[in-house]
Amino acid sequence: MSKITFTDIGQSYDKSPNQDTWALKPISMTLETGKSYALVGPSGCGKTTILNIISGIVTPFQGSVSFDDVDITKLPTAKRNVALVFQFPTIYKSMTVEENLAFPLVCRKWEAAKIKSRVGEIAEQIGISHKLNRSANKLGADEKQLISLGRGLVRDDVTALLMDEPLTVIDPQLKFELRKKIKQIIAGKDITVVYVTHDQYEAMTFADELLVMSLGKLVQRGTPEDLFERPNSKYVGNFIGSPAMNFFKAEVVDGFAKIGDYTLAVSADLKKQSDRYLEFGIRPEHIEVHDGTGENIITADFYSHDDLGSTRILNCRFGGEIIKVKVARSFQIPEHGRINIKLPKKNLLAYREGLQVL
Repeated sequence: MSKITFTDIGQSYDKSPNQDTWALKPISMTLETGKSYALVGPSGCGKTTILNIISGIVTPFQGSVSFDDVDITKLPTAKRNVALVFQFPTIYKSMTVEENLAFPLVCRKWEAAKIKSRVGEIAEQIGISHKLNRSANKLGADEKQLISLGRGLVRDDVTALLMDEPLTVIDPQLKFELRKKIKQIIAGKDITVVYVTHDQYEAMTFADELLVMSLGKLVQRGTPEDLFERPNSKYVGNFIGSPAMNFFKAEVVDGFAKIGDYTLAVSADLKKQSDRYLEFGIRPEHIEVHDGTGENIITADFYSHDDLGSTRILNCRFGGEIIKVKVARSFQIPEHGRINIKLPKKNLLAYREGLQVL
């Protein structure tokens, strides 16, 4: 179980000195022991490259990676004591479930009694102890993925558990239960977990911290709450949350955002800003339908709604922009026309050229 540190790590597969083309732009960061991290972003953003550098599958073009302050940049994968769970379940088809789980321990020449005890313990944790004698090849995709996870956890010397989109091939109905089970299994274990996914919901419900990637860069790191409440860029505001964050352009006048006939107070200190215009963002969840007047209450045109089951989305127009408002299912949908909505000051964030203004 190790603290993982990247020091100026960068990756260029074509060895180009032009960092604009690198798969991973130079990054320095530390992942603490005992925490779970989700690398999240669209395909090609660099998240799997980071995972491969940690595992030793890829040697970085520049920089160093260390486990507990020991440089392991050029150490082969076999000597790093990491466990890998890939997108597609990796099992030994000719073996039983028990033999699959025991294989890493057999390779390390553990005593037979100790292997049996450890395999039984892990099988109980992942919920397949009643299938130990069955052929692993005859199980469903979700159970095969649990075996892959179990092989990673069965060892007691694992530095880190690395998972690369492990739920992609799982039936959507089983994903929630399997994700919950994985989270329960690793809870309380002194192990660093790094989880790669393009699914923001999966990342937010699984990890202690999210690392949001874009075009080979780490654009924001923080807890799910941090990224939801205070996205540091329009990119994160759009990527995290469903529906995405609302954005609209407004004039900056005397420290306020002025749009049409409305003057809005915002969370940033706009008196320090020299820009005449900025963009402002607010989550649909933070907007309130209001029946009165007061600070940051505006009148918008409500024209439709989307039913999402437990919630509904009101689609409104304001200042030439579409504003989405998330409400509970119990909310009484109004007649189409003018409605009052409140944009709370603390939740109304300012952005310049896509980056947050504080």
